Amino acid sequence: MSKVATTKLSSKGQVVIPKEVRKQLGLKTGDPFIVIGNDDVIILKSIAPPSMKDFNHLIQHARQKAKMAKMKRSDITRTTAKVRGRR
Repeated sequence: MSKVATTKLSSKGQVVIPKEVRKQLGLKTGDPFIVIGNDDVIILKSIAPPSMKDFNHLIQHARQKAKMAKMKRSDITRTTAKVRGRR
């Protein structure tokens, strides 16, 4: 179940996430967030890198798509150099 709590903005622009909410979400010091502001709504979305299992799955999927498109390593190297301005 969701926790609801109130907090205040400090003079330094800092917001404290209440302990109960941090505990429920498993948040730790230094965890990164995306901050989205729209009208009078502020959304804090925690972000985390994918697990190694998820990352490996993403790589495997990308390799399958590249193979289906008949891409070669040289295509990737050439495209990366072009994007980086090293034609």
